[in-house]
Amino acid sequence: MPNDVALSILWHIAPVDTLAGEHTRAYLDTLTKPPGSLGQLETLAIQLSEISGNPKLTVTPPSVMVFAADHGVAEEGVSAFPQSVTAQMVANFANGGAAINVFARQIGARIEVIDVGVATPLDLPSVTRAKVRAGTANIKISGAMSRNEALAAIEVGVAAVERAQQAGAKSIIVGEMGIANTTASSAMLAVLTDVPVAQVVGAGTGITSAQQAHKVAVIEHAIDARRANPQDPLDVLTKLGGLEIAAMTGAYLASAAHRLPAIVDGFIATVAALTACRLCPDVRGYLVFGHQSEEPGHATALEALDAKPLLNLGMRLGEGSGAALAYPLLQSAAAMLNEMATFADAGISDKTGP
Repeated sequence: MPNDVALSILWHIAPVDTLAGEHTRAYLDTLTKPPGSLGQLETLAIQLSEISGNPKLTVTPPSVMVFAADHGVAEEGVSAFPQSVTAQMVANFANGGAAINVFARQIGARIEVIDVGVATPLDLPSVTRAKVRAGTANIKISGAMSRNEALAAIEVGVAAVERAQQAGAKSIIVGEMGIANTTASSAMLAVLTDVPVAQVVGAGTGITSAQQAHKVAVIEHAIDARRANPQDPLDVLTKLGGLEIAAMTGAYLASAAHRLPAIVDGFIATVAALTACRLCPDVRGYLVFGHQSEEPGHATALEALDAKPLLNLGMRLGEGSGAALAYPLLQSAAAMLNEMATFADAGISDKTGP
């Protein structure tokens, strides 16, 4: 476990309650259905029981937090959009017009947008100001940030979850915005999993095949130059990552510390989740994987976490959008466990015989 005082949140993370999960597994088999007939929904109910340690599940209300930051590597032309779009999209979030705003309203979620490192100065009252620095450095030329800056960004994520928890949140959805953050995520993932860069790099926001080849070359150069230690996730985050990726990492750590289920979104979110799990393996039990992204690196990240997403809708937007769409499945798992009748309650004969 790292010794940094800023990572003291790790000492508050306990393993999930597997005994509570076993009780739920047994109880599910007493409900008015064939054992296991609700498939992955039953698995989800068991996991939610392990997270809360409570036989009665409560996942409502959810809280959405979107962390925004810029990446210096954008100047290498690795994205289909200019860096200025990060700030423009943050304004869109603030005005309630983005996909994540729509889906958050649909599920009745509190939403907070946090500026952890947008390069453009922002003056938006509804955006939380927590800027660690105005974007990362270009990882092709230097390390993305200092270790202290990475730790400060992790703390931004921890604080956001603590605000949500104090506001009554029972589940957490973490999203992001940052032009070129698939580049940083791909670099981190390649180092953390020892997988070739070309295997984890996709089209991102919609680049051409030639731009994709260029993106691979930029990432390979950055990895060779930065020499991040794959056994030290904080070193990988510091040298190759992003401020919003660090904040998301902190959010997953804090969700586990507060025993709140955290629904993981797509590629970038899963790289942050992998980083959190490398810092503290017990975090894994608190993570529910919302959807399968079209980004090729997402499959690699999911495999590293032995994760099976709830949805596969061919999405690659980010923002927490896929996680928000998966949230109603957590509601259904809780309702199944809390409200379904048992065979005894309903006066229905249970299965008999071998």
